[in-house]
Amino acid sequence: MMSSSQQQARAAKFAARDRVNKLATVLALAAMAFGLFWLFWILIETVRLGVGGLSFATLTQMTPPPNEEGGLANAIYGSLLMVGLATLVGTPVGVMAGIYLAEFDKSGWLANVTRFVNDILLSAPSIVIGLFVYAIAVNPFKTFSAAAGVLALALIVIPVVIRTTENMLQLVPAGLREAAYALGAPKWKVIISITLKAARAGVITGVLLAVARIAGETAPLLFTALSNQFWTSSLGQPMASLPVTIFKFAMSPYENWQKLAWAGVFLITLAVLTLNIAARLLTRSKS
Repeated sequence: MMSSSQQQARAAKFAARDRVNKLATVLALAAMAFGLFWLFWILIETVRLGVGGLSFATLTQMTPPPNEEGGLANAIYGSLLMVGLATLVGTPVGVMAGIYLAEFDKSGWLANVTRFVNDILLSAPSIVIGLFVYAIAVNPFKTFSAAAGVLALALIVIPVVIRTTENMLQLVPAGLREAAYALGAPKWKVIISITLKAARAGVITGVLLAVARIAGETAPLLFTALSNQFWTSSLGQPMASLPVTIFKFAMSPYENWQKLAWAGVFLITLAVLTLNIAARLLTRSKS
């Protein structure tokens, strides 16, 4: 039996902890509300100003000269082409590197160096990657090109896919691998048919998040693909993209360009939100 003084001390300690817990809860809710306030304000302004600039011409006509009618068709096409090609280039490299780190060399010197370089690429500002690609793929050829833009975006995709693939493969239970080995399956077959299949939802989620990240990148494309007022499918020429077009049009004093800039912001925001929701749904269905 505790004495009355001990009970009082215990009650006082519990009350102090309860006050701290309530204070922490209030601060956490206030921080969440602060962040949500700005998020919803940005979304509301994007929808309000972006929908006003949307029309059939926005999706079918090319970027116009100042004070003339036009759209964002060439910029939309350029973004889809470069983001798609960058994903096709970066995803296989990232998946194979993630498989190597998770299945073949978990603690060797090459794996440690790869993880270190990958962490640097993950945290490196995109403008640094753009300058690097400018130095190796634009300056030597004396011309901006969509191919250089694809290379810059692929370098952003690769580290995201590597990290996600490695983490997802490490979550696969070792018992699945051991059961497959016990049946006589070779290592490559185990990886393709067992571990990678078990982790495919997480890997696809990482790819979608990488696509969502590069969809709005402006700095790398300013130094590589630059822009183009006309429709072009050549990877050896400058190519328009939504982020660069938004940057150029939003900074202009022309009203028609500003409306198209907000329409482009709305389209990119809608695409990024769709990709993030899809990634969340994949993760939830897997869990």
